[in-house]
Amino acid sequence: MSSQRNQTIAFIGGGNMASALIGGLLRAGTAAERIVVIEPSQAQRDKLAQDLGIAAQAAADARLAHAATVVWAVKPQLFAQAAAPCAPFVALALQLSVMAGIRSAALVAATGSERVVRAMPNMPALIGQGIAGLYARPAVQATARAAIDALMAPTGAVLWVAHEDDLDAVTALSGSGPAYVFYFLEAMARAAAEMGLTELQGRELAQATFAGAAALASQSPLSLAALREQVTSRGGTTHAAITALDAAGVQAAFVGARHAARTRAQELGRE
Repeated sequence: MSSQRNQTIAFIGGGNMASALIGGLLRAGTAAERIVVIEPSQAQRDKLAQDLGIAAQAAADARLAHAATVVWAVKPQLFAQAAAPCAPFVALALQLSVMAGIRSAALVAATGSERVVRAMPNMPALIGQGIAGLYARPAVQATARAAIDALMAPTGAVLWVAHEDDLDAVTALSGSGPAYVFYFLEAMARAAAEMGLTELQGRELAQATFAGAAALASQSPLSLAALREQVTSRGGTTHAAITALDAAGVQAAFVGARHAARTRAQELGRE
């Protein structure tokens, strides 16, 4: 493998997740010249140039043959179309997919490389506070895993899973998870408005409460149930709220929603 190959990272697709990864690489000291981006949209190429100083190109060419790592960041339904012109150049590279639903076997078939890692990041990656589930095929060695860790680090935490099917659960929990948080915050803000606070006050209280509770949970040795019980004095206001949630079956509904999301992730993979 040439030294030039060792120095180049190629992105197939230049949307939000690719931009988050590219921005992290640049902040970590990677030279813009080491980054190749294939992005058919002129508007997105202009945005990459303006925001990150990256000169993306509209179509694949022989520059891809120098990439040590190829990051697949196109919409899943566009993968086959995007992969065809790239395939002649990328078989020797480590492949990283951030596409939902596309199984690693499809990456192998499309690229000719068994060195495939799948990642399931989530939306807070855009501000460096995400978490990504990662799965590596057996051909991916420890040094390649370390390279993926370094590439993903600017987007937040990473969690390696042993089985590819585990990524469907990751998708249901953390991949889709920010939407559940926003859904809950919406409900809290709505309740605040119904009780006489302004929308802005409700949002500020809800966001700070959620962020503070999550931070406390991450630093406490106690279980989540124990932390909840510390706030829930019998006969108090929190107890009244939790009792109402339990009576409405909210926790069971939330668990069921995650199962529905995992089922849909499995269906997308088969499709």
